[in-house]
Amino acid sequence: MRTWTLVKLLAVCAVLAAALILLWSSSTTPAHAADVIQVTTGHAHSCALLGDGTVKCWGSNSDGQLGDGSTTDRTTPVNVSGLTGVASISAGERYTCAVTTGGGAKCWGDNEFGQLGDASTTDRTTPVDVSGLTSGVASIAAGGVHTCAVTTAGPGGAKCWGLNITGQLGNGSTTSSTTPVDVSGLTSGVASIAAGGFLFWGHSCAATTGGGAKCWGSNDSGELGDGTTTGRLTPVDVSGLTSGIASITVGTQHSCALTTGGGAKCWGKNVSGQLGEGSTTDRTTPVNVSGLTSGVASVEAGTVHTCAVTTGGGAKCWGANNNGKLGDGTTNNRTTPVGVSGLTSGVASIAGGGTHSCAVMAGGSVRCWGSNSSGQLGNGTTNNSTTPVSVSTLEKPVGGITEVPDVEEGPLQASEASGSSVGRIIAIAAAAAAGAVALTAAAWFAWRRRSMS
Repeated sequence: MRTWTLVKLLAVCAVLAAALILLWSSSTTPAHAADVIQVTTGHAHSCALLGDGTVKCWGSNSDGQLGDGSTTDRTTPVNVSGLTGVASISAGERYTCAVTTGGGAKCWGDNEFGQLGDASTTDRTTPVDVSGLTSGVASIAAGGVHTCAVTTAGPGGAKCWGLNITGQLGNGSTTSSTTPVDVSGLTSGVASIAAGGFLFWGHSCAATTGGGAKCWGSNDSGELGDGTTTGRLTPVDVSGLTSGIASITVGTQHSCALTTGGGAKCWGKNVSGQLGEGSTTDRTTPVNVSGLTSGVASVEAGTVHTCAVTTGGGAKCWGANNNGKLGDGTTNNRTTPVGVSGLTSGVASIAGGGTHSCAVMAGGSVRCWGSNSSGQLGNGTTNNSTTPVSVSTLEKPVGGITEVPDVEEGPLQASEASGSSVGRIIAIAAAAAAGAVALTAAAWFAWRRRSMS
């Protein structure tokens, strides 16, 4: 009897030891960073909005577009100074904007033409309030050198500010403004807005609450979609898209829309195949993107390329591919969509920039690809990549173990993995060892008892 009592005590001790070790592991393991819920890309910088309402940026910082109070480029994410409670973000050419959960608009970075909206033309290395928009903002869109926002007033009023040389502010003039002005005819009924272009090519588009698409500004390549190449100082209807539009996006001189049926349509400049219809012919009215007439969840235009996420969670890109920003392992331009290498599923959203692209994965991590001259891929290097790489410090746990990027993807080595991985591994090993000791002891005592009987 005493032998079996000792066996039971040993087993109980082993279980308690394992439980204590696991408890120690969980209590001393650092918490994982909040999931990334949105990523946005400028010409050579990127920013991510985390689930805790904070923002991190990386890449080029020549004008303070990273918002960390400096003009030093960063190859890994840094916090935007003093910015919390953020609902959405948008990166422009060399600046960035955000909407807070309280409905305020803030911008930082390049302000040469007043695109930050703070009534000045002074660059800002940390966020500043957009004049008159400290509340009541639903969404914001940063373009090349002008910005637009949708307000809750109206509801759904459109306002724009910054450079207006081609009428991209939509107020019937070509006078630039360092503070927001109303877009003519769109003081209500706007669901979403997009701003694009750079200097001599600047245009804006909006999707209305009725599902229509309207555009204004430069139109040299048909980017307004009204069947002409005539610039417009106020919004005009996009031909054939007066209804059935879910969202709209614009590049430098092209525009795209997602239909309510899940199809992608594009129009405007097509020199690199950014319209995705199999040619390099400019189009002044919308055309279907080849192979994506249905099953599209979102579409995002870069400067001269375009990307989409399918309803199956796959990423596809087309257009200019210098430095590999299409992510297909090559630098060949594509006139029709190609799959992004390794991202055939699990993609939540995507963003196309000037020189690179990024995607948020369903698990809350970020992948980027393309040019990395300023560290815009965020993997701790300045090496270009024609396929997606993990953004350092934004990796997420897989099956309870922190995902460790490949050595070639950045400076984080296996030995530098999160303490959560090491802690859990030690705990599991210790628990297994304790269990093995208990079982061995039990087996020995059982044998001993039989041999003595």
